[in-house]
Amino acid sequence: MVRLAALSGACAVIAGAFGAHGVSGEPGEWLKTGGEYEMIHALAAIVAVQLGNRVAAILFLCGSALFAATLYAMALGAPHWLGIVTPVGGLGMIAGWLLLAWRHATK
Repeated sequence: MVRLAALSGACAVIAGAFGAHGVSGEPGEWLKTGGEYEMIHALAAIVAVQLGNRVAAILFLCGSALFAATLYAMALGAPHWLGIVTPVGGLGMIAGWLLLAWRHATK
């Protein structure tokens, strides 16, 4: 799980750098936004694993991967209707945070 989170973090850096230095306009913003959210949730997944909450870690990684991947794809030329899928990834990330809060509030 930590290995996947580390790979996700690496992808986030690549996307953010490409958005900041290789692409301008809306596609660059999509890359930077996807990179930011993917990085935050890669780190959150590592923390969740350390806290013993693998389900939250999975939600963080899957949610951020879906969220970021749709933004990355659109930035690289995929059709914009793909953006309707992006919030599904956001819901996964939200679910991860809520699960983490619930599990640790009950301890």
